[in-house]
Amino acid sequence: MRSNQAIQWEETLKRVFDAMDAELETEYGADYPLHPSRPKRGETANPEDDGLFNVGAAFSAGFGSKYGPGYVVEIRIATLSRVPEPVRAEIKEKIFQGLEKRLPAAFPGKKLNVSEENSVIRIYGDLSLDD
Repeated sequence: MRSNQAIQWEETLKRVFDAMDAELETEYGADYPLHPSRPKRGETANPEDDGLFNVGAAFSAGFGSKYGPGYVVEIRIATLSRVPEPVRAEIKEKIFQGLEKRLPAAFPGKKLNVSEENSVIRIYGDLSLDD
């Protein structure tokens, strides 16, 4: 069973990603048609389930990573259209910068780092659940 602190941690991280998702939707949402099975932005209660973007993270134990345990950022673009690599790189950079900006405010007192390793954005550092 997960503790309340663990649930709060992940809910806080989700709010960070939901805010970045909203910004990406505003900037790029009209540029590519949605996958036919994907609801339009705002049609579900969860931004992960609608619109062009699903930005989130999955916990990684860090085996094989020089950074150790942390979160691996997942960026999904729900379209059948080809998104050019320069646009994908731009989106990834916006997410990277957004995390660097938002994590300190979302997790005050925690020393969290954002780095790229093997073409993946990783969040690592003080993942302790205590305040």
